[in-house]
Amino acid sequence: MEAVSLKVNSGVLLDSDCAALGAKGESGMGWRDRKVAVIGLGISNIPLIRYLVAEGAQITVCDRQKPTEMESRLSQIAGLPVSYKLGGGYLDDLQGFDAVFLSPGIPKDLPEISALRERGVKLSSEMEVFFQLCPAPIAGITGSSGKTTTTTLVGEILAAQGEHQVLVGGNIGNSLLDEIPNMSAEDLVVLELSSFQLELLPYSPRYALVTNITPNHLDMHRNMEAYIAAKRHIFAFQGPDDCVVLNYDNPATRQLKADCRGQVFFFSRLEEPTRGAFLRNGMITVRDVGFAQGKEVTLCSIGAVRLLGVHNWENVLAAVTLSALCGATPEAIVKVIATFTGVPHRLELVEVIRGVKYYNDSIATSPARAIAGIKAFHEPIVLIAGGYDKQLSFNELAETVNERVKAVVLVGTTAEKIEAAIRERRQRSDQPVICRSQDFDSAVLKASQLAEAGDVVLMSPACASYDMFRNFEERGQRFRDLVKAMMEKRQ
Repeated sequence: MEAVSLKVNSGVLLDSDCAALGAKGESGMGWRDRKVAVIGLGISNIPLIRYLVAEGAQITVCDRQKPTEMESRLSQIAGLPVSYKLGGGYLDDLQGFDAVFLSPGIPKDLPEISALRERGVKLSSEMEVFFQLCPAPIAGITGSSGKTTTTTLVGEILAAQGEHQVLVGGNIGNSLLDEIPNMSAEDLVVLELSSFQLELLPYSPRYALVTNITPNHLDMHRNMEAYIAAKRHIFAFQGPDDCVVLNYDNPATRQLKADCRGQVFFFSRLEEPTRGAFLRNGMITVRDVGFAQGKEVTLCSIGAVRLLGVHNWENVLAAVTLSALCGATPEAIVKVIATFTGVPHRLELVEVIRGVKYYNDSIATSPARAIAGIKAFHEPIVLIAGGYDKQLSFNELAETVNERVKAVVLVGTTAEKIEAAIRERRQRSDQPVICRSQDFDSAVLKASQLAEAGDVVLMSPACASYDMFRNFEERGQRFRDLVKAMMEKRQ
């Protein structure tokens, strides 16, 4: 593969941080012959490597996986003048590098990473480079849950407007760094931003949105305070003319207003904020935002939303507020929210088999997400839960399971912890039925055996997937495959 040369729009304003990284705009001389380590060969770092190679950097790619475990990713940079440190000891001897780029999932408090910081080595990321080079306004979306649905909604609403090229990327699964040569100041960029992408980022988008904050990723962040501090970066570097949208109904998010330098807007399904979007008598209403500046505009009934669950009402209200700030019209907003049916692996209906509905909610990698999924249904639920332990409490999940779930099939590293929490909090010994499975496939089979016509089998694990799968997408696809196979056997 040949190196790709990126032409940087001359209108990009670079600050001292950019100078420290060596970014030099169109000249491209800032990285010439500089020694750079890229740690983690994830999706976002592949276009970063192509960019740095084109700019003349001397790159060493470091990853804990062995070459045989990452053949598809290595093939994407095959032929580039890159050195490798793969497998065990990939973080040893990180000496002599001018800058080190970290994949979002690399813990920032690893001893080897802390030693780099102490020596004054610049730690950066693909996202930081993108912010430096991007000539278009950026709308950034973060939160503990709802990020992808909200990001997708905002992107589709702005695209339906038809006035700008709209590019959607970030944590949603694709880097936009390769798109820089095709961007202009007239475009709009919509980014989903995780806490891992934000914690090293010294920039904030012009338009920022925080969907909610609940405990998550405490296996990677030191504590809840560190997790919230990372989320704050989405607005921490804004100016007075920038905008931030917050969830009024989520106490942790609402309290962030005191830290905001820009203009603050709220969305709420329970209250009526002074500026933002809310529900009044079941109608989506916008007040003093974008097309509703200085007035109120009623858009449509919340019943027009096709997504399951009140948590998705919040996602819609968030998307309405941010889209309005970015210039969307009422017509574009209503058109999209009335036709949008969701994102894969998020309460995704896979099949109906003999009256049982099978839903894939693999995105539910935290208890809060699983609780939202459970509460989206009125039918009896057979829940499949469990997975990798992110050191989160299952107490609230256990209460919801006891209140709403008919049976639960537990699997993975956290099965014992979840079962203990359920048993400690249930009021009756016969509800719910609790089963354990040795592996994911047998858990799905067991759930199907427990379900009757009129029930829902909900795979909403409340945990990450890393003890059994590479990611939640692979877990969701496995669930789909198993359900489809059951469907075929019964035809």
